[in-house]
Amino acid sequence: MKKHHLLLALVAGLVVQTANAQALDGTLKKIKDSNSITLGIRESSFPLSYLDASQKPIGYHIDICNAIVDAVKAKLALPKLEVKTQAVTSQNRIPLVVNGTVDLECGSTTNNLDRQKQVAFAPTTYITQVRIAVKKASGIKTLEQLHGKPIVTSTGTTSVQLIRANEKGKNLDFKEVYGKDHADSFLMLEQDRAAAFVLDDNLLMGEIANSKAPQDYELVGEPLSTEPIAIMLRKDDPQFKGLVTATINSMAKNGTLTKLYNKWFESPIPPKNLKLNLPLSAALKDAFANPNDKPAESYKK
Repeated sequence: MKKHHLLLALVAGLVVQTANAQALDGTLKKIKDSNSITLGIRESSFPLSYLDASQKPIGYHIDICNAIVDAVKAKLALPKLEVKTQAVTSQNRIPLVVNGTVDLECGSTTNNLDRQKQVAFAPTTYITQVRIAVKKASGIKTLEQLHGKPIVTSTGTTSVQLIRANEKGKNLDFKEVYGKDHADSFLMLEQDRAAAFVLDDNLLMGEIANSKAPQDYELVGEPLSTEPIAIMLRKDDPQFKGLVTATINSMAKNGTLTKLYNKWFESPIPPKNLKLNLPLSAALKDAFANPNDKPAESYKK
């Protein structure tokens, strides 16, 4: 009789294990089957995701994505899960998530309604203001002073469109130029091929802090918009999104997100050990207290 009960228990265990395995779908099944997960990383999105002196991906969103990877390992019982990285740009990040090349995009992507038609977003982990960076020597202080001048932003971003949508920018005539990434865009400003660089404030300050002469640049004008930045994943994948959301919600609740924010935005960071000095904003404090994946449109006044 005991042997019979033992056999039933073993069979029941196998049934449960099989049911659990069959229950997996979407990204979690893909990860389980391949024993690997691929993180989309940016090479120059300071301090969210960038490369250190040894070309290793580091940053605020890299740390958060690594915590999500740990949660995936625990969920799937894969302690030796292979973690791959794939460099992405503003232009190709969404296609690479959609086509399955990248499982988590750990960069600097704005969550908006248009993008939500193609991909899903984790709860907001940063809130940025789109600003204008110029050389101090240019004398440019306002949006109106950019009339007739070349303005650079990175290919695949929405920054220049924000100038055209701004009330003060509607009648401005300027030339749009594009860098292949943020480092390339900043180089255009540095070499006077552009009079201004329009992008998220943290990214601009990161580029300035790591430039040859940080004291030569400044952010000017009123913020063009306030936007939620979040880690991106595939759409219509409730299992994976549920795990990602639960992980970030837990990090928000136990104070881990605040600690990581202080590490990357208010403390010296590689490669030059400079501080960005961007205090935690009231809007981001609220997002940590009430985690959500609201799009940028909900932040407009």
